[in-house]
Amino acid sequence: MLNELTIKEAQEKLKNKEISSVDLVKACLERIKKTDEKVKACVSVLEEGALVEAKKADERIAKGEWEELLGIPYIAKDNIMTRGVRTTASSKILENYIAPYDATIIKKIKAAGGILIAKANLDEFAHGASTENSAFGTTHNPWDLSRVPGGSSGGSAAAVAANMCIFALGTDTGGSIRCPASFCGVVGMKPTYGRASRFGLIAMTSSTDVPGPITKTIEDTAIIQKIISGTDKNDLTTVDEKIDDYQEEIQKDIKGLKIGLPKEFFEEGIDAGVADSLNSAIEKLKELGAEFVDISLPNTKYAVPVYYIVTPSEVSSNLARFDGIRYGLSDQGGSDLFDIYAHSRGKGLGPEAKRRIMLGTYALSAGYYDAYYLKAQKVRTLIKQEMDEALKKVDLILTPTSPHTAFKIGEQSNDPLKMYLEDIFVTSASLAGLPAVSVPCGFSDGLPVGMQLIGSRFDEKTILRVAKKYEENSEKAELKT
Repeated sequence: MLNELTIKEAQEKLKNKEISSVDLVKACLERIKKTDEKVKACVSVLEEGALVEAKKADERIAKGEWEELLGIPYIAKDNIMTRGVRTTASSKILENYIAPYDATIIKKIKAAGGILIAKANLDEFAHGASTENSAFGTTHNPWDLSRVPGGSSGGSAAAVAANMCIFALGTDTGGSIRCPASFCGVVGMKPTYGRASRFGLIAMTSSTDVPGPITKTIEDTAIIQKIISGTDKNDLTTVDEKIDDYQEEIQKDIKGLKIGLPKEFFEEGIDAGVADSLNSAIEKLKELGAEFVDISLPNTKYAVPVYYIVTPSEVSSNLARFDGIRYGLSDQGGSDLFDIYAHSRGKGLGPEAKRRIMLGTYALSAGYYDAYYLKAQKVRTLIKQEMDEALKKVDLILTPTSPHTAFKIGEQSNDPLKMYLEDIFVTSASLAGLPAVSVPCGFSDGLPVGMQLIGSRFDEKTILRVAKKYEENSEKAELKT
């Protein structure tokens, strides 16, 4: 089936005129029609516009023109601005919001010829680890429809896993690409903070938000990551750092590379099936010539509590703009300005968004700022320094992406603390601003397991190189949904 192609395969077939972009886009749209009623990965489907763009792509290919993604359909998480297209962040407060401009990464994908066919579901404003917090319904895991796909980029990961598109874009704040990639058995990349522009992302936690690719293979991740990387005058946190040729780098050997195993990530709390999959992956990498070194990252035990002070604080600030005045849902009932604010936000924001706003406002309030937010930022610095020091001794760090496989829908809905602990293995890299990738590494009771590789700042090439060598030498299971 054409919708099952990778980017690399689709590139070759389009370039050689073995297939047309119209046929490729139609195959993905048909797959969405067939499966999305059950999976619920998409918030909006852009069938008419996508087919127009596909026809244009075919005309360009017929003339001998070529761009790296010309004619290739993809899906973007619905907190990424797309000009003229509804962009909701899966929130009622933005239910009918039409974005007036494209995010920088969307511009880059568009310039490379990519065709947007849908916007993907997510936890409202990216607040969550299960995609159950969406105002437009829960996304289901294609491997088992009774389970969550992870979050907050659950719609993007589920769409790639179910072959609704050739690749997808997500955002990662504290694991929001890596967690769903792990649960859905696909590849998910969080680049270094500053590697790709955040301009046009609906802000959650501005100091950790990054956009990244969700793909079927490591090579596809290398292709997309190179396209979306680079500086942007609209995002002054982007860094003018050399962008490696990731496709070339991932072909290199991994013999002699030192991989750190932090003992704190392999202690109690990991499911036996996940541990078995990770141990098998480690043995495979040893066979391929990698050397493993035991390391310790004791301060990472504070990563989740630090993250859940820093994140709600920035959420409280960033979500203040949704006030019922400038754009989005506006309830004009009441007698004064406060009533407009209260009614609009009360109706438009969901329970998790409200919870994080209240937690963040409390942490930033007079008398508590020093005790909570300032202390959290100091501990964050310690976590960053500790990881930087470890990465001077090893080339990269290997951990589980999640301590378990995808859990049942509704299983943790009434326990916010348990849900926050879903981020236990992924928040450290986010707080430190380091690149990390989740790559499928086996199954436990028929559900995918993810392995996380964390690298030094702006060293995406090394983690992709190791992931590629592992991927080449491991079996890939096929989804039957």
